Amino acid sequence: MQPTKWRETIDPYTINFKHFKLINILGYPHAGNDVFYVEGEYEGERLNAFIKVERQIGADIENEIETLMDLDFPFTPTIIEYSLVAPKYIITREAKGVRLSTIVGDNKNFESMDYLYHYGETLGLFHQSNISAKPVKHRRFFEIPDNEYFSKHGLEDVGEFLNSNKPQNCSKCFVHGDFHYANILWKDKKISCVLDYELSGIGIREFDMAWAIVLRPSQRFLKTAKEHNKFLSGYSSKQSYNEKTFRYFYVLIASHFYSMGDDDYKQQLKAIIQDFIAFETF
Repeated sequence: MQPTKWRETIDPYTINFKHFKLINILGYPHAGNDVFYVEGEYEGERLNAFIKVERQIGADIENEIETLMDLDFPFTPTIIEYSLVAPKYIITREAKGVRLSTIVGDNKNFESMDYLYHYGETLGLFHQSNISAKPVKHRRFFEIPDNEYFSKHGLEDVGEFLNSNKPQNCSKCFVHGDFHYANILWKDKKISCVLDYELSGIGIREFDMAWAIVLRPSQRFLKTAKEHNKFLSGYSSKQSYNEKTFRYFYVLIASHFYSMGDDDYKQQLKAIIQDFIAFETF
């Protein structure tokens, strides 16, 4: 079930598609760009698809198109058509599967543990990709917040940790850039598709790993060390990584997310952050 229209968007019926025929809009998924879940026709076949139209300058649909065309990875969506002329867009066939947040629900019995090894394993496999790509675009999550931010939220020790333990000479590889549960579809306890490649490029593997499992507001899983370790076991079955660097970037990313949630979320995330810092300073 996709959301109803929640903001003003481009009218997709005004786009001059090359071969795709838009029949009906079925939903408006939440995204930075204008994304439409639609019914359409392509090469005589009636199908469901997603149309993504570049909405903002910071978006990089062109990078997503180039990545999907060059990447040899078993879980990419199938491109139906695209345009690099404004309005830039990409149409992909609907991939079968559901998000992990839907599958595990409130995760009372740690149903997530049945999925996290494969989750980490898949990211490790992705990081093996041999592809020519540009460096990832700079994002605010790469930067340490200023001292005022840490003081405001009572995280002075977090700021001190981040400023005193910056990793040096991080190894780099091809990274997804936005590998997390909302961009992963599952079917029969296996990943069926990995979505959204706008942020892909050459970057730091441990940052990509931390981004994949950092606790986000309203998230009901990946709250515990045993879940983190299950993911890491899966990842390390395919790829090596630096434990200290991974934990550093988890704390960095989490410090940004901290201000985005309610009091319960902040309490949960702060406990995880403190555990990660304690590991680093042990």
